[in-house]
Amino acid sequence: MSSQSDSRPDQARTRLEVRKTPGHAQPPRAGLLLVNLGTPDAPTPKALRRYLKEFLGDPRVVEVPRPIWWLILNGIILPFRAPRSAKAYKSVWTEHGSPLLTSTRQLADGIQTELGKRSPRVRVMMAMNYGQPSIDQAVDRLRAENIQRLLVLPLYPQYSATTTASVFDRVTRSLSRLRWLPELRFINDYCNESAWLDAIADSIRYFQAKHGKPDRLLFSFHGIPKRNLLNGDPYYCQCQASARQIVSRLDLAEQDWQVSFQSRLGKAEWLKPYTDQTLAQMAKDGIRRVQVICPGFSIDCLETLEEIAMENREEFIEAGGESLEYIPCLNAEPVHVRLLADLAHKHGQGWPEFAGQVAVGESELSARVTRADQAAEFLGLD
Repeated sequence: MSSQSDSRPDQARTRLEVRKTPGHAQPPRAGLLLVNLGTPDAPTPKALRRYLKEFLGDPRVVEVPRPIWWLILNGIILPFRAPRSAKAYKSVWTEHGSPLLTSTRQLADGIQTELGKRSPRVRVMMAMNYGQPSIDQAVDRLRAENIQRLLVLPLYPQYSATTTASVFDRVTRSLSRLRWLPELRFINDYCNESAWLDAIADSIRYFQAKHGKPDRLLFSFHGIPKRNLLNGDPYYCQCQASARQIVSRLDLAEQDWQVSFQSRLGKAEWLKPYTDQTLAQMAKDGIRRVQVICPGFSIDCLETLEEIAMENREEFIEAGGESLEYIPCLNAEPVHVRLLADLAHKHGQGWPEFAGQVAVGESELSARVTRADQAAEFLGLD
């Protein structure tokens, strides 16, 4: 008698869960998940140590045997790099927090508004591959909001295993926690999209209309180890192609522009030429005025705001240059919002939510809840 009485609250809760299952009570939706690299929670050594451990501990980012890398990461890199990185982050931190996180949120909000005009059943979510808000938190929203189709857009124009593939790994690993999986699509890259190429070219034109033209325009992309290229990573080729296609829209002569790669780590050879060495050589060659743009980044972050606009600028001037001007990323500008909303809409074709279709009306939803009640009663959950 006692055991039957004790089980009734559990049965009631189970029946309530059946009634509240999103598939019964809410119309199906599609989700667009924007994923950026990540950011620490604060510009402090403790927060940086936690963030760098997650970031540099990803085998997609550093392809070194795990036992060896564990010793290097925990014994050498974290104790020394975390304090230095904290100081660098503090120089770009704003009253609203991390500029990468703030601008990515603004971008997601803008895309939600833009997509909502034609696809009201699409929910835009954002996450960081490392740090907060996490991909797990975004995936937890799927069942709660009855998101049955998921389109994943890593915010990297060019594909690399170190970035895009890592996002795919983490999304699929997070989805493995679910019993009811959504339909899934990934966007590998968008560096060949005309709208993106036009937007980058226009941003350069706009900047130069205000600040004048430089002696040299430098395209600085984030670097990766050279062995990644030799093992088949397409990133280097896509970066070169991006620069060429942007330059073709600007009608620049060959001597007016150059490509380089920044942010190398460790002693292994990375993609060349290196940005810092390139800028130093430019100054020695008598190039006095340089403008730098970073088309591998969708949102301004530590690597653009501190490494390029502060550190590399100072080094260029110390080497004999007169000025280094940084051309900002597209960030949450309206043109960026529109082109990514259009990109998502294109990749969402065939899904009713992206077509603006209402698959289930209110009367059908009510009928579903009634049927769920009846099923719960039949199963003895009443």
